[in-house]
Amino acid sequence: MAINLAGIEMKNPVMVASGTYGYGKEFADYTDLNKLGALVTKTVTLKAREGNPPPRICETPSGMLNTIGLQNPGIEKFLKEAIPFLKKLKIPVIINIAGETIEEFAELAKILEKEKVVKGIEVNVSCPNVKSGGMAFGCDPDLVSKITKSVKKAVSAPVIVKLTPNVTDITLIAKAAEAAGADAITAINTVLGMSFDLKTGKPKLSRGVGGLSGPAIRPIAVRCVWQIAQAVKIPVIGVGGIMTSDDAKEFFLAGAKAVQVGTANFVDTEAAVKVAAGLK
Repeated sequence: MAINLAGIEMKNPVMVASGTYGYGKEFADYTDLNKLGALVTKTVTLKAREGNPPPRICETPSGMLNTIGLQNPGIEKFLKEAIPFLKKLKIPVIINIAGETIEEFAELAKILEKEKVVKGIEVNVSCPNVKSGGMAFGCDPDLVSKITKSVKKAVSAPVIVKLTPNVTDITLIAKAAEAAGADAITAINTVLGMSFDLKTGKPKLSRGVGGLSGPAIRPIAVRCVWQIAQAVKIPVIGVGGIMTSDDAKEFFLAGAKAVQVGTANFVDTEAAVKVAAGLK
C-alpha cells in the first residue's frame, strides 16, 4: 500500500481532492485524517477571495455542479490559521495554489517554501469558475509551461500540476508540464456543465456554467488518466468520481500511481478513508 509519489512518502495511495476537504481541520472531528495517504488542501490564493455569489452548488444525476470560485482567506490568513493545525498531522500535506498571473503563482510558491510542513505543491491551472486565470491557463501549453517553471524555481518540494479535461488533447498539456519540470500530474479537474431550473427558466448556478464532478465524470477521468499515463513518464494522480475502492482500482488499471477522492466526501466524511481501507 505504501508508495513514493515523486518523492512524497505516503502510507497509502489515497488522498482527498482539493476543495472537498477544506484545510483538514473542518473534517478532523468526523474522521481520522492520519489514515489518509496525504491531505490536499483547498486552493490558496495570494489575496483573499469571496468566491462567486450564490447559488453556487446544485445536485445533478450522478454528481454535482459547483461554481464556488476559489473562495479562500488568502495566503497570510492561511499561514496563521491553517498551518498550525496542518503541522499536527502525521501525513504529508500538499498545498493547492492558484494565481491570476504567472508572478502570483511564483510568489505563493516562495512563501510556502518556508513552511516545512509542505511536502508538495499542487498547481491549479484548471479551475473553470473564475474570471481571470483559472481554466484559461490550463488550456494553453505555453502558459502551463511558464507557470510550472516559475513554481519549480521557487520551491524544493515536488510540484504537481492539476489539469482540466476541457481541452481537445489533454496529453499536450501534460507533456508541456512534464517538459517544464513538473514532478507529477493530477487529472482531472471538473468538467464544464450547466443545469436549468424548469420552474424559473433560469440556470441553477449564479454564473450559469459550473464544474461537474462525481460519478458522472468518472469515465472521462479514467480516459484522461489512461491517455496521460501513456504520454508522460512522471506519475499521474487520478481523480474524478471515485466513490469506492473499486472505482479507485479502475484508475490504477488506467495507469494512475495514486488517487484523490472528492465529491464523495460531501456524502460521507470517511469516504476517502474507506477507499484506502478497501485497497488493502
